[in-house]
Amino acid sequence: MNTTSEHERDLAAKLRSLSIEPAAFKTERAERKARRRVMPGLLALAATVSLAAALLYRPAVLERALAELADGGAGISAGGAAVKAPPDDGAASTRDTTASARGMAAPTRGATASTREITGSGYVVAPDVATVFSKYEGRIVAVAVEAGDRVVAGRVLARLDDAGARFALRGAEISGRAAALAVEAKSIALAQARSSLDRAGRLAGRDAMSAEALEAAKTAFDTAENAAAQARQDAAKADLDIDRAREQVEALTVRAPISGTVTRLDAHVGDTVLSREDSVRENESLLVITDTSSLVIDADVAEANIALMRPGLSGEAVLDGFPDQPFAVAVSKIAPVMSREKGTVTLRLTLSSPPSGMRPAMAARIRLVVGEEVDHPPSSFEAPALGLRTSG
Repeated sequence: MNTTSEHERDLAAKLRSLSIEPAAFKTERAERKARRRVMPGLLALAATVSLAAALLYRPAVLERALAELADGGAGISAGGAAVKAPPDDGAASTRDTTASARGMAAPTRGATASTREITGSGYVVAPDVATVFSKYEGRIVAVAVEAGDRVVAGRVLARLDDAGARFALRGAEISGRAAALAVEAKSIALAQARSSLDRAGRLAGRDAMSAEALEAAKTAFDTAENAAAQARQDAAKADLDIDRAREQVEALTVRAPISGTVTRLDAHVGDTVLSREDSVRENESLLVITDTSSLVIDADVAEANIALMRPGLSGEAVLDGFPDQPFAVAVSKIAPVMSREKGTVTLRLTLSSPPSGMRPAMAARIRLVVGEEVDHPPSSFEAPALGLRTSG
């Protein structure tokens, strides 16, 4: 028995009219499939070429690219189609390239674009150095110091012996005593001549003495006065001879002219040394004293940087002997002439908190920062070539 009503049949017909017949399955062309396979490869190739060009013309990109690859390729988009480009900062790129060429890392982003770094090399220098000679000839009988000893000005360094100098002092002292006796004798004669002149004057006043006798008394007084003056001059010369002879004997005891460290010792007991004039000519000094409390660095920088140099320019230095202990330096003087052979100018730099073991003639390398003031002091300077790192 058919129980379907007319209403239900109409409803079913309407539903069939609204339905959509499934379309026949269409096979995708092989050409489109091949294109879908080639496109990712082409995009990857384009990304590789872009990266190579960036590395070729902007060496600073290398470090950033390596860092991004270490972070999981965050700089490369999905499928390798695009490479994340660094910010377009032409001045910073120039600074990075220049610093990399010198083996020095550029300052951090806090520095202005006009900041430059200048490097140089030189040596530790002691401005105060005293080369000690013997003033007079003699034989060394004692040496009171050794190389490396700290001495203060006036300390005895060595003793010499010279019999001729001692004899000369004794002879001068004897001559001095004789000159003193002569002064006493001439003074007595002058006193007698003055007394005779006074008596002759009184007698002549009473017409008891002739004019000729009075004139003779005056002449005797003048002669005695001149003799006394000559005796005093002779005594003064004898005193001078004594001082000279005593100074020569005292000079046989060699003393330190400055405070410092004995950096070279050439004096040995038993050696006969020449006088200062002959020693300088023969370059035979006794020893050398260096004031190591005021060491500086004399460093050479390229002549092309002379326009940027000025006293007060600061930077840092490192010694080859202490590569992990950088310290601050500042330009105190600029040499008035250039080196024609090297094409450099020499800078004298004062030091701040250098290593305690620093010594003269140590090799040093410096780095100076020139240009405008930085907006924010960089937190660190890295120098792979020098091994420098200064905390800000």
